[in-house]
Amino acid sequence: MEDVGVARLPGTRLLGIGEFSRRSRLSVKALRLYERQGLLRPAEVDTGNGYRRYREDQLAAARLVALLRRLDMPLAVVARIVAAPEDVRADLVGGYWAEVEHRMAVRRGLAAHLRVMLSGGKGLLDMYEVKQREVPDQVVLTEQRHLLQPALVDWIDSSTGRLVKAAQDHGGVSGAVFVVYHGEVNEDSDGPVEACVPIDAAEPPDGVAARLEAAHREAYVRLTKAQVAFPQILSAYDAVATWIKENGHAIHDAPREVYFADFDAAGPDDEVCDVAFPMR
Repeated sequence: MEDVGVARLPGTRLLGIGEFSRRSRLSVKALRLYERQGLLRPAEVDTGNGYRRYREDQLAAARLVALLRRLDMPLAVVARIVAAPEDVRADLVGGYWAEVEHRMAVRRGLAAHLRVMLSGGKGLLDMYEVKQREVPDQVVLTEQRHLLQPALVDWIDSSTGRLVKAAQDHGGVSGAVFVVYHGEVNEDSDGPVEACVPIDAAEPPDGVAARLEAAHREAYVRLTKAQVAFPQILSAYDAVATWIKENGHAIHDAPREVYFADFDAAGPDDEVCDVAFPMR
């Protein structure tokens, strides 16, 4: 008969590392690693023989670790989720997985770009649907800079933010923000690049950098957020330029990216940007 005088409360029974490994679905090797990382420490370690014991109520955390690791989740992220209050863990997993899906979408676009590049352009026009549109006259506030590709994204964010703020003093923003590439931008070539914000004005105002963007016809392709990443976005530029040539048109002005959606709030498969070429 069991001696009730030494019976432990539920959840306080100690398990050897072998049994804990079996019941948690974590290998002994993994348990030792997680102990060193401070992620899952034994309840007791015998100072004489090093024998480790875990409380039975640690199984829930251990099983959560096992499931999170099946997502190839880094240990630092696993530790943050396990340590978080239970009511925020689901949001943390959701945020992590959204980042994973974004990275995979970007990599798919890069793989497609590489296939086209390494095949000498084969299949380029199959990647995108090239469309045409008429663009009316626009008065735009502008900011221009020479910079290399690694600094491009941060500069676009900061410059368009400044221009959108300045537009409030000149009738407000009246159209999609766009970025004109007056020269190639990569790791070796620095443009220049011009950020443009259309405003509700009949002519360029005094005292600020502004100009009239003349009406024109343009060919363009629409991209998802993942497709905007460098260098795969270069395939979109190549596709539009090729389409213009093959359809008997000529490029009339510098290419541009037209941002018509909230880029930061968009998911990897949401459409956010057009790559466009003025043509005639």
